[in-house]
Amino acid sequence: MPLVAVTDKIACSKLVLGSMMLDSDRMEHSAELMDAYAALGGNCIDTAHVYGDRSSRAVGLWMKERGNRAEMVIIGKGAHPYGSPRMTREFMEQDLAETFERMQTDYVDIFMLHRDDPDKSVGYILESMNSLLEAGYCRALGVSNWTVARIQEANEYAAAHGLVGMACNSPNLSLAKPNEPRWEGCVSVYADDLAWHERTQLPLLSWSSQASGFFTGRYNPDNGDPEIRRVYYSDANWERYRRAEALGREKGVSANDIALAYVLNQPFPVCALIGPNTVQELHSSANALQVALTPDEARWLDLGK
Repeated sequence: MPLVAVTDKIACSKLVLGSMMLDSDRMEHSAELMDAYAALGGNCIDTAHVYGDRSSRAVGLWMKERGNRAEMVIIGKGAHPYGSPRMTREFMEQDLAETFERMQTDYVDIFMLHRDDPDKSVGYILESMNSLLEAGYCRALGVSNWTVARIQEANEYAAAHGLVGMACNSPNLSLAKPNEPRWEGCVSVYADDLAWHERTQLPLLSWSSQASGFFTGRYNPDNGDPEIRRVYYSDANWERYRRAEALGREKGVSANDIALAYVLNQPFPVCALIGPNTVQELHSSANALQVALTPDEARWLDLGK
């Protein structure tokens, strides 16, 4: 599987395995998924303190059994607000300590802040995160659900004060554009944000890269899961769906393959977080790695000329 350099020492596979569907109480199924992912050449698993202990424990049990911790790139996320601000060094350390206990490790490769807290200065946040780097709790820093303006402010501060800045950004990027955030505080990227990533070449690790199955054919304009209807149902997205189907027919792949290829074929370093529930779904997602899109095709899919 192709790799994306996040730092000069950390490279993530283009498809990142999400961990929300992993469960230490269903270890046989979870191990089967992780084994299949590793067999495809995948090396990066996205975890988060807020996902609960059973998903992290499943990852830890699998790595211990396989003896492959050093080969895996583990993303850990913390300081999620849980409804009230938690953007402090103490909460970062607490979330990491609990993550380490769950995963039977003493570091994560990339530590991300799961949400932003605009009331905290980027200086305070960076100094807190750099202390985690210095303690060996992580090897690189990143953020999830931050605006590119805050990331730029943070990295400019880091450069001016001799600190390590954010190595990557993890927002939502998908061909289907959300009508509203799926969860409170979530950030999706649009044309101006993508242009910023193209200018800066900061790696982007997209969550919900497949728009929760919007392009799989399981939904139609007249029915569907209420949450998917709320977030993704719009005339513009159904037109994107029709265009993905049409281009898929030309290329001999599914609309879902085209939608994931749209994410993977950006003009900057990008990885797509996927959340397969079965090995079959995992292999289906891997099909998109073989789909090349021209800039004109990507623009047309997103309703450009």
